[in-house]
Amino acid sequence: MSGSRKGSLKQKSERFDSNINKRGNVKLSSKKEKQFTVGPIVLAFFLFVVVGSSLLQIIRQAQSGQMEG
Repeated sequence: MSGSRKGSLKQKSERFDSNINKRGNVKLSSKKEKQFTVGPIVLAFFLFVVVGSSLLQIIRQAQSGQMEG
């Protein structure tokens, strides 16, 4: 009976060792592709508002003749 136990323990030990070696290795197919958190349209709109408002402010200051800073 001890012979079959040795074989069983050896198999379990080998399975455990192979599992330890595979730990942390994630298959590439299971990972999701990189997605944008903000859509490109929203980003373009935000840039349009920021750049547009700064340009308008510069134009207004140039027309009024005030240079703050």
